[in-house]
Amino acid sequence: MVRVKQFIRDLFARSRSADEEACEDLPASLDNTTLQNLEHVLDYRVRRKDLFIQALLHRSFPQSTSQPNLSNERLEFLGDSVLNLIVGEYLYRTYPRAPEGDLTKFRSRLVNRKALAVYGKNLRLSTFILMSPSAAQSVGKGYETIISDTFEALVAAIYLDSGFDAARQFVERQVAAAFSHGTIATSDENYKSRLLEYAQSQGFGVPRYTIIKEEGPDHDRTFTVEVFLKSERQGEGSGKNKKEAEQAAAKQALDHLHA
Repeated sequence: MVRVKQFIRDLFARSRSADEEACEDLPASLDNTTLQNLEHVLDYRVRRKDLFIQALLHRSFPQSTSQPNLSNERLEFLGDSVLNLIVGEYLYRTYPRAPEGDLTKFRSRLVNRKALAVYGKNLRLSTFILMSPSAAQSVGKGYETIISDTFEALVAAIYLDSGFDAARQFVERQVAAAFSHGTIATSDENYKSRLLEYAQSQGFGVPRYTIIKEEGPDHDRTFTVEVFLKSERQGEGSGKNKKEAEQAAAKQALDHLHA
């Protein structure tokens, strides 16, 4: 048993040493202004700048010859575990009567790739990610994955920089912000179907959805949609695709109609 404990201690000591050596070759790509902007959007004071450079480092970024495989992937691995623990603990405390199945389902909605991309987009992480120009131009829809991976890496960076409580506060702020913006679904509600059923039962006909605004670059578009019943505007909603925007608009219309 003593040998096993010593082996584990030696293993983690070597891992820390390897990470520290790797950080010496990190690109100095966060100037003071950029670092201050990052601290502002994260609402967090950075202590170890090297951790946050690594968290933002996509594998496509030009690497040094001494550390050719350095990227945010190791931090992403750790951040995934920290994130699941934080959200799991939050749900356990918040819903003391909920069964395990409901807690698992709810957690999956809060930590899946789509939800993480929402958190990252709310923080405008795309403006901080370090990646090659060619990769930035070619990722297309894959940019959502890059943003969600970067968010996980930043959770790990905050955890290593200041501990679990700081990471928990950061994650819970992002979840709360997503709830307040209506960008995270908390149930399987199909608001478009509900609005259609209600409209037909009231003789209003079929709801009509119209896109009134498209904003942002191609890889990070935001759509705004209005919904009409009998030529009268009943609701408006936004989302990262047309389907999300229409669901948000339908939800607002239902809230308005039932008020």
